[in-house]
Order: sequence, then C-alpha cells, then structure tokens
Amino acid sequence: MLQETVKRVSDNDVFQAPVIVTDEKFWFMGSAQLADIGIKPGLAILEPQRRNTAAAIALAALAIGVDDPEGLLLVLPSDHLIRNSKALHIAAQMGARAAAHGSLVTFGTPANRPEVGYGYIRQGKKLSYGYTCFEVDAFIEKPDLNKAGEMLEAGGHFWNSGIFMFEAKKILDELQKYAPDILEHCIEAFETGSNKNGMIKPAAEAFSRVPNISIDHAVLEKTKDAVVVTIDIGWSDIGSWQSLAECMDTDDAGNSAVGDSIMVNCSGLHVHGSDRLIATVGLDNLVIVDTADALLVMRKECSQDVTKIVEQLKHEDREVAKLHRKVHRPWGSYEGVHWGLQHQVKHIVVAPGEKLSLQYHHHRSEHWTIVRGVAEVTLDDDVLTLKPDQSIYIPLGAVHRIYNPGTVPVHLIEVQIGSYLGEDDIVRLEDIYGRVENPSSPLAAE
Repeated sequence: MLQETVKRVSDNDVFQAPVIVTDEKFWFMGSAQLADIGIKPGLAILEPQRRNTAAAIALAALAIGVDDPEGLLLVLPSDHLIRNSKALHIAAQMGARAAAHGSLVTFGTPANRPEVGYGYIRQGKKLSYGYTCFEVDAFIEKPDLNKAGEMLEAGGHFWNSGIFMFEAKKILDELQKYAPDILEHCIEAFETGSNKNGMIKPAAEAFSRVPNISIDHAVLEKTKDAVVVTIDIGWSDIGSWQSLAECMDTDDAGNSAVGDSIMVNCSGLHVHGSDRLIATVGLDNLVIVDTADALLVMRKECSQDVTKIVEQLKHEDREVAKLHRKVHRPWGSYEGVHWGLQHQVKHIVVAPGEKLSLQYHHHRSEHWTIVRGVAEVTLDDDVLTLKPDQSIYIPLGAVHRIYNPGTVPVHLIEVQIGSYLGEDDIVRLEDIYGRVENPSSPLAAE
C-alpha cells in the first residue's frame, strides 16, 4: 500500500519527489519497497517513536519550509485504498488553489453507509476555488450508529479521509497558534537531530515530549481557515477487517478469501489465512483471520471492537501484544519456531548483501545450521564459509556475525540454549545499521 500511495503522486510534472515520514524501525522496509518500484524519496523523516499526525506533519513542514516556506504539502496516509487516482489529481488541483490563498484543505469522501469508525465533515458555504470546495461547517467525531444514520439521511456530511493540503508556512503558523507545545518540541527535535543525505532523524529526547495528538484535534477543528474539497475517489482507509472484505472480490455467496480455504454452505465470510487450510461449514457474516500469532473469529459488524482485544492483551501484558512471531529487521527477518525450558529455535533469513551486527551474548550459546544459500560467518578471529547442511557452534561470549555475500537469501535454523533468552541479551561491537549505541533497546534483537 505504501508503493501504491507513492505511485499515485509520481507524476514529476505535478508532484515533487515524495517526503516519507515513518517510525525509524520501519524505514528499512519502506526504503526497500520504494526501491522495488524505482522511486527515490526527496526526504525521509525517521521518527524515534510514534507521536501521531500533528507531529509528523510538523516535521515535514519544517523540513520543506527550510527551502520553500510557501511549498504546498499534500498529506497522504500510506494505508488508504484509492481506486480513482485521476479524480484525486483533479481534487488536488482544486485544493491547491484554496491552499495557495491560505486555507487548510481537508478532503471529504461520500458517506455511503452509517459508519461509526470514521470521523465526519459537515460542508458549509460553497467557495469559488472549485465546484466541490466548501467551507467546513463542523468536524464530527466518530458517532454512534443512530447519529451516523441521521447524518447520512440529512446529506451534506462526508467522511474525513485524512488527506490534507496546505502551505508549509501556513500549517506551522496554525500550529504555533493552536498547538504551540507540539511545534516547540518538534522544532527542538528537528534542530538538534541529524540530517544526512536526505535522511532526517529528530532528536529522541526532545521528540518524546511532543504531545501525541492528531492534526485534526490539534489544528483543523480549531482553525477558522479550514475548507473541504469533496471527492469521490473510491476511498477506503482499510481501517477494519470489514472494510478490507468490502474491497475484495467475492464469490456468488459473498465470500472472500486470502490463502487456502474451503467454504461449504457459507455466505458473507471473509477468511484470511497464512500457512494452513481453513475449512468452514454453515457460517455467515464472519471474519476469520488465522496467523502465526493468533486466531481471530468475529462477526463483521464487530470489526471496530478488535481494539478491545488489543487493550486486554496489553492489560494482561501478553507477549503477543509486543512482538510478532515473525520479526523484520534491516538485514532480513527471523521467526520463532519453538520455545522450551532454557532453549528456543528460530528460522532466520538474511537478505543478499546484508549482515547482522558483530556481537556476543552474556547468557546463551547458539547453534546455526545453514539450509539455503551460502553464508560468511565470523567467529572470534576466524571467518568461515558455510553452505547448506553445514553448521557451526557459537559458544557463550564468543564474538560472532553472519553475512550474506550472495545474490539469494540465506536461510538458517538457530537453536539458542541458555539461562536467559531475551532479545536484549546482546552486546554490539559493530553494526552497519547504526544500532551500537543502545544495545538494551527493543531494536537490539539480532
């Protein structure tokens, strides 16, 4: 979806190179996806932690405003489905006219059902910037079902798409007026952070003081300069399993599926599987999601209640709420295969040309067996080449690293044995991804 979002605005005659704002731990995945489609970002802003859209937009405006204070920012979340990119371009041109005159533009999309998971915008007076450009009469927070139905029947209400447009200087001025604490700490983080080769890393300590709030609540609901451009672009924010199901092809009974499934006498099901067959009989209007982490079964109309499960998992301090079974890293990925008393087994994949940090452990030894590809392994003062069906023992305290010098991924099975097997049992001596300075962080894993 990141690739699709970037491709919507890849017309160099209209849009400049994209500015990507993301959590720094996701950037290696995002940069790889952009490289796959041959697009290089103009800037990458890597947040040390999540602080919602107000902070993300403030950082982008600060970065762009250095050279172009009047530059127009079109803000596009990367998790949206937009079926009609041409209509988006037309709407953006209309929004650009309004933004160039000092407006903060939000884009509203037609509400076709009483949805309780979206915010709404009520249109006001029509403006001269375009035939679907209006003053914002009101922003309405996610309503209950009755209120959503009343707004749908009344007309003139649109879902808030989360797409925005404004000048860099204008949004910074409005942040100064309505949310000065956000701007103050973003400026401090921006100015005391690093900026190398188009990669901006705000200072973590200053950024941690930024309030966690959306741009809607921080500015747009307070400003007198908000306008809405209403657009029908085939939009969905894929904010629930129900909305995902609605975007997919279905059979004659209204069933949709990802993965291997058999459905007998079922209707209106969305089945999402991964590694095994899912068989259903005599069911209707359900979402079934089977992953390595958990199994979810619910009625479609309860899709928004998934957050209640997440809250309960966090309250119970469940490990599944903290870490996926398959974990992505800058060098590749690892997946837990088995856990037992003082031992665990992982399947590790090292991408071509990548290497893990040079490291050692205080509490565990490791056994590595190569199952695919050719690996270069450093073990203390020795460097060895291992091929499939060859293995090596890494004693507790030994300095080690694995490198993939080839053009295909290296797959290996790692068996860990020790008194403590947490991902923070690592001391980095050298790392090409810049993770040496904080070996106790959650990112220290391998």
